[in-house]
Amino acid sequence: MKIDSLAVGSIGTNCYILQDEAAKLCAVIDPGDEPERILSAVEQTGCTPTMILLTHGHFDHYTAVKGLLEKWPELPVYIHERDVTDKPVGGFGLLFPRLPEKNQRYYKEGDRLTLGGLTITVLETPGHSRGSVCLVVGDVIFSGDTLFHGSCGRTDFAGGSYEDILRSLKKLAQLPGQYQVYPGHDRSTNLDFERRVNPYVKQGLRK
Repeated sequence: MKIDSLAVGSIGTNCYILQDEAAKLCAVIDPGDEPERILSAVEQTGCTPTMILLTHGHFDHYTAVKGLLEKWPELPVYIHERDVTDKPVGGFGLLFPRLPEKNQRYYKEGDRLTLGGLTITVLETPGHSRGSVCLVVGDVIFSGDTLFHGSCGRTDFAGGSYEDILRSLKKLAQLPGQYQVYPGHDRSTNLDFERRVNPYVKQGLRK
C-alpha cells in the first residue's frame, strides 16, 4: 500500500491517492479541487484509477470530481447517501450533487470495497455532516473532516452536530490498536496521539 497526498484548493483540502502498487490500481479520495493536478499525480503513480471515494459532501472535498470524470467517465464515485442532493447546489456546496446512475454509488457502515489486494472498510462518523464517513485500510484511517491533528471538524454547518461528532470521535478512539490518521486538512497524525492529547476525543470518551 502506498499513499500520495496533495493539498488542493483555496483551503488546502488533502486529496489522497491510495495505491495497491502490486496490482497497479488506485483510488482517489476527496478530490477537492484542481483536477489537472490530481490527474497528473494519478498518472505519475503508474496505477489505473478504479474509484473515487468521498468522505463527505462538502464542496472542498468534491469540486474536482467533474474534471476527473471527464478523463475517466466510467469511474464509480462513492459517498454516503445522506450527503447527496437532487436539488441545485448553491452557496458553499454543503451537499454533493447526485451523479448519473453509471457513476453514483453509495456506501454505509460496514461496507467493504476492494482495491486490488486492499480492503477499504467504511465507518459512519456523522457530526461534521450527516453523511460523514471514515475509511479504514489496514492500519490507516482516512478521517475526512471528522478527526484532525489535535482537533475535529466544525459542526456549525447545516447537517452538523456537536453531539454526533463526539460520538464519532469516541467510536474512532475505541478502535483496537494503533492507526495512522490521514485527515481532510492539515498534517497526518496517529490514533494513540489523539487518544492522549485531543480534547475533543477525550470529551467523546467521557460520554
